Amino acid sequence: MFEPRTFPSPGQKVGPLGLGSSYGLGARGVERAFDRGVSFFLWGSRRRSGFGEGLRNLARDAARRERMTIAIQSYTRIASLMEWSVDRALRALGTEYVDVLTLAWWNGPPPPRIVDAALRLRAKGKVHQLMVSCHHRPTFERFVADPTYDALMLRYNAAHPGAEREVFPLFAQRRPGVVAFTATRWGTLLDRAYVPASEPLPRASDCYRFALTNPNVDVCLAGPKDDAELDEALLAVERGPLSAEEMAWMRRVGAAVRAATSKPKRISALDLFDRLATLAPCAPKQLSSGA
Repeated sequence: MFEPRTFPSPGQKVGPLGLGSSYGLGARGVERAFDRGVSFFLWGSRRRSGFGEGLRNLARDAARRERMTIAIQSYTRIASLMEWSVDRALRALGTEYVDVLTLAWWNGPPPPRIVDAALRLRAKGKVHQLMVSCHHRPTFERFVADPTYDALMLRYNAAHPGAEREVFPLFAQRRPGVVAFTATRWGTLLDRAYVPASEPLPRASDCYRFALTNPNVDVCLAGPKDDAELDEALLAVERGPLSAEEMAWMRRVGAAVRAATSKPKRISALDLFDRLATLAPCAPKQLSSGA
């Protein structure tokens, strides 16, 4: 069984499995997950009303709110819009603060105007911690070195284990909180079309276990769309760390899936906008063969 972890600062405990709002889980599912030990909730890029209703119901009770870690995301590149977005989330969730504000999809360091806007919100008490998400692993060296960021949100799964080489070793200098996402690699690790017939087909809980078995991961995000997928995700916590044999199997599957689905990487529209807006080096995603 996976035990609660400290995230993103000493003394703040969270369950190892986190839930994202984008895929359809409703209010009752959110509340049931909390009763089963889930305490990290990302009301993320798609702020679905049912998920928000569940968070609002839980947050009405002060004791339960104290046990929750609510994270939201801001993709804005316009600093003056950040507080408006945060205030909108606070009103919708019926809470005076969110625990974590994520500066989302920054493949290069955010410009000072964005960071300053986030720090002002922290000074006002509207957010308590800052997290940054990034798809370009070399940039994490700068994020780890910058104590502004309490936590990092990064891609880590059996098909993309590159954080083991490029990010986790950086924690020798400073250990931020870590949230891993895309554990199932958008479902491809569960798809027999990509998994060799000679290998057992992973379950979603196996994918979450892969991420959580690494001690550098504090929270692994799941995105269940219904009760059945929630139950499978929760099973990961009960099943606990992968054995050495299971880890070797998941790595073989991950390598096969990566080989079967690899394609040339292109700079995203958001990366291009950032490079033009900040005039800073924000390189396109460049993945090595073992990414």
